[in-house]
Amino acid sequence: MNRKALAHLTSVDPVLGGLIDKIGPVTIRATRVPVFQSLVQAIIYQQLHSRAADAILSRFEALFGDGHFPSAEQVLAMQPERLRSAGLSRPKTNYIRGIAAKAASGSLPTLKECDKLGDAEIVQRLTEMKGVGRWTVGMFLIFNLGRLDVLPVHDLGVRRGFQIAYGKRKMPEPEHLERFGEKWRPYRTVAARYLWRAADAV
Repeated sequence: MNRKALAHLTSVDPVLGGLIDKIGPVTIRATRVPVFQSLVQAIIYQQLHSRAADAILSRFEALFGDGHFPSAEQVLAMQPERLRSAGLSRPKTNYIRGIAAKAASGSLPTLKECDKLGDAEIVQRLTEMKGVGRWTVGMFLIFNLGRLDVLPVHDLGVRRGFQIAYGKRKMPEPEHLERFGEKWRPYRTVAARYLWRAADAV
């Protein structure tokens, strides 16, 4: 864990500082998997409990039978109904096929290309694809690229964690959380990880 980040967050926000002291160090590791794989995984996890999404992802990968995450070409070669048999909804199946088409055509940025882009540039490029919204790109930035200043304000876990940590009657609206989180810059990802942990603890 970045000690500088924890010191900053504790100094600007005593409530968050108390949460940090209570929970202790939280590990943040970037997975650095291919962009196509990361986006497909994020699509699968959209609006689902992690256990349900884990099961669907496992069945999705098993469809291809070689023990590896499928390539874009493999996904495109499989019939949509076969993909749906893993538990994917029709919209998610279409989104994944659309991302696969972008990847197969070479128009999806690589990890190395992403490393040269700022967060806002990545959001702009990736959200041009249907089904890839700010939440999906936020998960990509946090978990795949390891960016430290991302606050997924639409994430229910982050909003719920904020409600618990700050003793609020209701979850904050994304706009309120966005404004409040300005004080956490440039370590909003670290703050989000602690809010997730606060939500998980209940």
